[in-house]
Amino acid sequence: MVTPSTRCVTTAPADRVPRPAVDPELLDVRAVATLLGGCSTRHVFRLADGGRMPAPLKLGSLVRWRRGEVLDWIAAGCLPTRPTKASGR
Repeated sequence: MVTPSTRCVTTAPADRVPRPAVDPELLDVRAVATLLGGCSTRHVFRLADGGRMPAPLKLGSLVRWRRGEVLDWIAAGCLPTRPTKASGR
């Protein structure tokens, strides 16, 4: 039986609890914008919508990118991932 005196109590404040040193495999739009040199989050969505970067994963209302795909895309020179229509002008 757990009594109030035998409960596990953390002694370190929440900001001092060690965090894992592992990078997340899924990145949010802010992390992708940072990897791209600090562009805006709106620019990241424009790139993804236009097929000029890897497509994100949609998990319910969350939008995330795979870290490996984004890093590979950057290393390859940020080439479009889908063919785009040529301008008819």
